Amino acid sequence: MKILVAEDDNYTRMGLEEIFQSEGYGTISTDNGQSAYELYLKEKPDLLCLDIMMPLMNGYDLCRKIRKSGDSTPVIFISAKSEEIDKVVGLELGADDYIIKPFGVREVLARVRAVMRRSPKEFTPDKERFFFGPIEIDTVSLSGKIQDKTIEFSPREMRIISFFHKNRGKVLSRDQLYDCGWGQDYLPSSRSLDQFISQLRKKIEPDLSAPSLIITVPTAGYRHPS
Repeated sequence: MKILVAEDDNYTRMGLEEIFQSEGYGTISTDNGQSAYELYLKEKPDLLCLDIMMPLMNGYDLCRKIRKSGDSTPVIFISAKSEEIDKVVGLELGADDYIIKPFGVREVLARVRAVMRRSPKEFTPDKERFFFGPIEIDTVSLSGKIQDKTIEFSPREMRIISFFHKNRGKVLSRDQLYDCGWGQDYLPSSRSLDQFISQLRKKIEPDLSAPSLIITVPTAGYRHPS
């Protein structure tokens, strides 16, 4: 999934990129509305996060231009403009959500996931549903269900779960897991992978004291049982 971030404040733009990349989203960014529109045409992002007050073209005009073309790509405004009328204008122009600065990391990620669940635009080519142990996985909505409980996953978590599922019974090395979740250019760290698996287990394992869905294979890697 690719997110376009258009924000003229360098620190805010870099912060948003860091938030999204830490969850496994791809990002492209710019500091003005005109280049944002050009990137939108060229890169075909799955989601746009737009500031309102930007040079060359403001966020309102950019959103209006995109919606007039008939495109339903999700748009989230992230702005310091906090008056109710500002939100109303943004939503009436066709934005899917409106986040007020300053924002929290969890809030931004939760809003992005909620917008993508509602969006008719597909942001992953894999529509497969499968069971990961007792959890029914839906790769399109980045979610899983077990009984009446819904579990939300980041794109990176979903890639790793799908990778384990497709290779169930096999021991997956740390390098294989890094290539799947982070890409081949990522410099691996044993601690970061272990922390990632630990956090993922908290979401999916019925008994953290005896993991059964992602099993540690000492000195070799991890395995999901067949």
